[in-house]
Amino acid sequence: MSDRPDDVDAAFAEIVADLEREGVGRTLPDLNEPLDEPETPTAPTPAQPRPAEPPQAWRGHDTDWDWSWGTDEDHYVPPEPPPLPKLRPMTIVALVLIVLGVVLLVVPTLIGLDARIATPIALLSIISGGVMLLLRPRNTPKNPDARDDGAQI
Repeated sequence: MSDRPDDVDAAFAEIVADLEREGVGRTLPDLNEPLDEPETPTAPTPAQPRPAEPPQAWRGHDTDWDWSWGTDEDHYVPPEPPPLPKLRPMTIVALVLIVLGVVLLVVPTLIGLDARIATPIALLSIISGGVMLLLRPRNTPKNPDARDDGAQI
């Protein structure tokens, strides 16, 4: 069973009528007027009622919208990130194995090997370097005295 009303046109007309009651669309310019003629203000006459002012609340809230909220004068400036940690020797070995494997896959004749021999060596090198990176994460916090309630991956 769907949540759609039986008569979509009637539901749409009801939504539009609610918006018009709230004053939405009363201040839109007339698109049939030429653009090059300046508008001359006319005083309202008794036969011509003054258009109602649009509601001052911002989308149903009690506070008015302050356009100065969007200025760039008081924006958040994040602090400088901490420096990267020093790489451990096993991390350097793993990165070298991955780079060596990629080079052997791309240019197997660089060190004089045939592609049939260099491809399995390159794949083993990439896989072992990746396994070394994944199985040796840092398990200790930087500062054991500092309280940290966050999750550790």
